[in-house]
Amino acid sequence: MNTPYINELLDHLLEQRDRVSLEQALEALLTPSELTEVCKRLQILRLLDEGVPQREIARRLGVGIATVTRGSRARKSETS
Repeated sequence: MNTPYINELLDHLLEQRDRVSLEQALEALLTPSELTEVCKRLQILRLLDEGVPQREIARRLGVGIATVTRGSRARKSETS
């Protein structure tokens, strides 16, 4: 990932000592909407790994099929 400042973000998150402080750090960095979206994207990856069809994932999570397809492409690029 070539995002500027990614190392600083990763270092900040890794400095958190426990689950509560990590949650607080994420809540300080992200809006409630952004945090919800990140959580949904993680669920997309989990469901893809379980072999759930993309349309079913979109239905279950209330997201667009394009969002699920994006997750699928990201997952495939990790394995190539």
